[in-house]
This record gives sequence, C-alpha cells and structure tokens, in this order.
Amino acid sequence: MKVITVKCLNDNFSYIVLNEENNYACVIDPSEAKPIINIVKQEKINLKYILNTHHHHDHVGGNLELKKMFDCKVLGFINDKNNIPGIDIFLKDKEQFQNKGFEFTTYHTPGHTLGHVIFHFHNQNLLFTGDTLFSLGCGRIFEGSYNQMFESLRLIKNFSQDTLIYFGHEYTFQNSKFCIYHDSNNKKLKVKIPKILEKLKNNLSTTPTNLKDELDCNIFLRCKDLNSFSKLRELKDNF
Repeated sequence: MKVITVKCLNDNFSYIVLNEENNYACVIDPSEAKPIINIVKQEKINLKYILNTHHHHDHVGGNLELKKMFDCKVLGFINDKNNIPGIDIFLKDKEQFQNKGFEFTTYHTPGHTLGHVIFHFHNQNLLFTGDTLFSLGCGRIFEGSYNQMFESLRLIKNFSQDTLIYFGHEYTFQNSKFCIYHDSNNKKLKVKIPKILEKLKNNLSTTPTNLKDELDCNIFLRCKDLNSFSKLRELKDNF
C-alpha cells in the first residue's frame, strides 16, 4: 500500500492510498478535485473511493467532481451524512470496512466537528486524522466540546506508538512555536523543531508524523487532565 500526499488549497493535505497490487485507490479528504485528477490520470490509477473525515468544505470540496469523473463511491460517518456531498456509504463508529483490497476501521472523534472520524488502515498501521490531530497540535473546537476533543485525543494515544499519522494541514511549524513556548524544557521538541524547518526549507511536507513523536512533543497529547487541555486549547486559539 502506497500513500501519495497531495497538497491542496493553501495548506491542506489530501492523501491517495494506492493498492499497488490492483492499482485501485481511495482518496482521503479531497479539498479540491484538480490536483487529485492530475495524479490519478498521470499514474493511471483506478480511483474507487473518497473517504471524508468531516464535512468542512476544505475536506470535501472535490467530492462531486471526482465522483462524476471517476464514478467512485463517497464514504463518511453516518451521523454526518446530511453534510457530506455525494455520500454513498455510511460508516459507523468502530466499523471495519473491507473491499477492493482496502481494509480500515472508522473511529468517531468528535470535537473539531460533531461528526468527525478518523480512519485506521490497521494492516499498514496508517492513521488518517483529518483535523482531530495535527503534528504538534489538534483541531479547533467548532461544534463539539473540550471534553469531546480531549477524549478523542485519548483514543488516539492508545494506538501503537509506531503508528504513522497523516493529518489534514501543514500547521506544524506554527504549532511547534506554541508547544515550545509552553513546554520550553522539552528536549525532544528542541531536537524536532530544526528538522521541521529543514523539511519546509526544502519544500517537503511534515506529514506523516508518528505517534511516539507526538506523545513526546505534542503538548495537547501530553496534557494529563481536561482542565489543563481546555486552557491550552483556548490559549492556542489566540496565539
């Protein structure tokens, strides 16, 4: 299984997950159609599925055009079905999907939105977190509660530490400035920041990260209780 990172809009990441055995692919959170179409045609990929983590336009903007062009199916969380354009298949919390060589489990992670989900391709240990978890950050609370987001992050913390995490936006450097400001003695974070800058300097993406790095360096995953998490999330909104 191969993951192709696609930069979309200003700072979004979409991901094409390609099964190299049959050349079938699914795309996760297509912000816009054109960059996806270019890669699908260039690589002669057979696009079968669109997976949406949540309904915000910068994650579903390419749904209808891709569906029309490639006759692919749109998958999303059942409780978000009225908000996701072109949805065909309704996924439930902790439901395992298996078809066309793809196998993943959907987990409901409310907080950023009420219907947000993440997708875990367990055979490859790949986790697509949308706007729930970023490298060195987490999503803003738009529809859910601080408690919901805190619990969603706790769920992610229980995955194996070698899990590769593919997140929704290139916010990593800005997130690192917040983390080091509030966690100034974190030696592992001090080592990580120059590596982030080097990647960005060379026009490389900071995705994917891995869970061990995030547990060591992401201040939101390091919070021990809801109160400290809530205060930090409020501070980050105005940082």
